[in-house]
Amino acid sequence: MANLNSSSNSFNLRTYKTSEEIKVPEKIIDQIIGQEEAVETIKKAAKQRRNVLLIGEPGIGKSMLAKGMAELLPPEELQDILVYPNIEDNHNPLIGTMPAGEGKKIVSNYKAKAKSQEERKNMFTMIIISFILIVGFIVNQFFMALIAAAIVFVALLQIKPRTTVMIPKLLVSNENNIVAPFIDATGAHAGALLGDVRHDPYQSGGLGTPAHERVEAGMIHKASKGVLYVDEIGTMNMKTQQELLTAMQEKKYAITGQSETSSGAMVRSQAVPCDFVLVASGNLKVLEGMHIALRSRIRGYGYEVFMKDSMPDTPENRDKLVQFVAQEVEKDGRIPHFSREAVAEIIREAQRRSGKKDTLTLRLRDLGGLVRAAGDIAKGESAEHVTVEHVLNAKKLARTLEQQIADRYIGQKKQYETFASEGGKIGTVNGLAIIGDRSGIILPIVAEAAPAQSKSEGKIIATGKLGEIAKEAVQNVSALIKKHTGTDISSYDIHIQFLQSYEGVEGDSASVSVATAVISSLENIPVDQSVALTGSLSVRGDVLPVGGVTGKIEAAAEAGIKKVLIPKSNMHDVLIEERYKNKIEIIPVETMSDVLEHALLGKDKKGLLDRMQKITDMVPNIGLQKPTTH
Repeated sequence: MANLNSSSNSFNLRTYKTSEEIKVPEKIIDQIIGQEEAVETIKKAAKQRRNVLLIGEPGIGKSMLAKGMAELLPPEELQDILVYPNIEDNHNPLIGTMPAGEGKKIVSNYKAKAKSQEERKNMFTMIIISFILIVGFIVNQFFMALIAAAIVFVALLQIKPRTTVMIPKLLVSNENNIVAPFIDATGAHAGALLGDVRHDPYQSGGLGTPAHERVEAGMIHKASKGVLYVDEIGTMNMKTQQELLTAMQEKKYAITGQSETSSGAMVRSQAVPCDFVLVASGNLKVLEGMHIALRSRIRGYGYEVFMKDSMPDTPENRDKLVQFVAQEVEKDGRIPHFSREAVAEIIREAQRRSGKKDTLTLRLRDLGGLVRAAGDIAKGESAEHVTVEHVLNAKKLARTLEQQIADRYIGQKKQYETFASEGGKIGTVNGLAIIGDRSGIILPIVAEAAPAQSKSEGKIIATGKLGEIAKEAVQNVSALIKKHTGTDISSYDIHIQFLQSYEGVEGDSASVSVATAVISSLENIPVDQSVALTGSLSVRGDVLPVGGVTGKIEAAAEAGIKKVLIPKSNMHDVLIEERYKNKIEIIPVETMSDVLEHALLGKDKKGLLDRMQKITDMVPNIGLQKPTTH
């Protein structure tokens, strides 16, 4: 029996009735699901104030880890940062630090002092003007006294800025903060990240804003003593990454204007403290755009973590998903809690979305979207709890863009008869593909054998926006056909077309479909159009596993296909919804012969299969002998 919190919570998860009974951990680090290794690394990094680079797919908890790290940082004395005017050099403001909460008091004291001085000046001005008016009245020169009073007033007004107290500016305030700051600097431009000095259009004549008042703190300064989080760090400008590295190394960074055409470029403050811990994140491609010295700094003085996108499907991990549902409901605050059966359906969806057997997805941001959609439906019906029906309806409502596009593709292709779901056609196969993460579509493939244009050898010509791996897979088909059917294709040009593949084709999961279409065309044997195919092929004719089989099967069922052939090794990955189970038959295949047995039609099929069997029996199965030593 698994417990939600073995240290403090003895509640048995197997006995709950609704997610309302599940206790949600208070600390963010304890709310992270399935990333135990990453959590342990973050705990070590927080204790020693190390920088961390988190690499993984979107929606698996990278930002939560960064927020959790801020909570775990050792308690230090947070500081307020003030910027003071520099009487000797107006363009070089001074920086002062003091304990958190003191900055506001100091600014208030300066303001009170300035107000007192202002009141004294006003009083002095009123006394002088009153004296002039009284004297003018006594000597009967009241009009001249008015003129004199006005001249004195203007004169005093002009000298007023020189005697006014220069109030410091509170640059960074940590008043009332009891934990280390967490600053998300994702997508921040240089000025917002490193600090900036506002442009002053009135730079002379006593009308300009003092330089220290135009200084603005950057996110690196606001994150001092805390965590600075930057997602997709490889997309940041290389110069900005270099400046970020400097700030990390020096733990202080002077603020200057980021625009060369601004008056702020003339201002440069003293170095401002920025003693932050950097947590950078992204996917593997982000590393290509990351400054090599910045990554070296993280690797040398911190940790690099490759995060998981799935976890084993065990009772303990299912219990973690129960906690996840309770957390999402509590975080949202506007949806009802889930019944036990509704949580079970969420867990089943986590199995489906993992795309691998005996695993649960850790792309919990997407799964959280399903939780909220189901909650919204229940809320709209004024239901006390979210039920299984609400979750099932939410799966239709919360479809991804790729799923909506796939459904529309299937409808359009059926309407315009781009593919058939019954009868037989020579050289035409209903292949299956995935768009996005898990949305299946029908991918019709047509092959035609024509006399070779070259006297030396035939060619395989494929069209349809193919990626590199897909092109290589098509070329490998020729070797397989030569070996297993005995057909000499050197006198043919084989044309292969992936129909209406506007989204492109990548990967080798269409190898089985391509080989079937080519063999059908060469042997003039029709392909059963009620069958759809997916699978990778080795040059020896073995059908190898592919990804996204669940989405492909469901797409075939939506298209009216009656049978689908998938690699036998993918059978444990199949988790189709109940509504599709009676619509389609799933047939596992291991070899190309198995594929042709179920995909081809007509009287000539048996002759081809017999010929393939004889050729296979003739091929010696002799491995390499171990070399002998003398």
